[in-house]
Amino acid sequence: MSNNLAMKLRVGTQQAHTNSENVGFMKCFIKGVVDKNCFIQLLSNFYFVYSELEAAIEKHKQHPVISLIYFPELNRQSSLKQDMLFYYGNQWQETIKPSPATQTYLARIQQISTHEPSLLLAHSYTRYLGDLSGGQMLQKIAQSALKLSGYTGTSFYNFEQIPDKQAFKEKYRQALDKLPIDDTTVDKIVAEANYAFKLNMQIFQELERILIETIGRDTYNSLI
Repeated sequence: MSNNLAMKLRVGTQQAHTNSENVGFMKCFIKGVVDKNCFIQLLSNFYFVYSELEAAIEKHKQHPVISLIYFPELNRQSSLKQDMLFYYGNQWQETIKPSPATQTYLARIQQISTHEPSLLLAHSYTRYLGDLSGGQMLQKIAQSALKLSGYTGTSFYNFEQIPDKQAFKEKYRQALDKLPIDDTTVDKIVAEANYAFKLNMQIFQELERILIETIGRDTYNSLI
């Protein structure tokens, strides 16, 4: 019997999704205003987030909930390494560090990995399904705005192992609906997914301040 988790996540995070899209940094991004330094910082932060998330999912891949949404083909860490190498060169690991908002995000992943691993699903859902959907549009915008060739510098958005993204998203949603969880756990996962959106928004809001310094307050206000 289906737990309807996929639908409950979609409906339950609708407002959070809208709020995230309406952060000034993202509104500017969608309009093609992509500052290179902000974009690089975004990818750097995501390198830390995905490294932490993917290590936690790997650790708990035998967990009765996590095992059913364990899809290594989603992993972004290696793609983000390619991007870091492109932007920072061979010394990239000594160069980048997580921002304060990113550190908060990492701490949350570590906390639930230790105390309630099933909630890792909420972060998987929030990030990966977003990457497979709107992320593809953002890649095209970044390629155009930053005059990047091919996937160089935007490998993060390139899912080489998932040629049919729509079919995969449907497969993922079907897996969600088959999870052996009760209504209480469903509610916890939806709540955690909303928190995941908030954590992502906080990263965007940090970058918003950098973007304003770069393009000026008047230009920024005209775009949002």
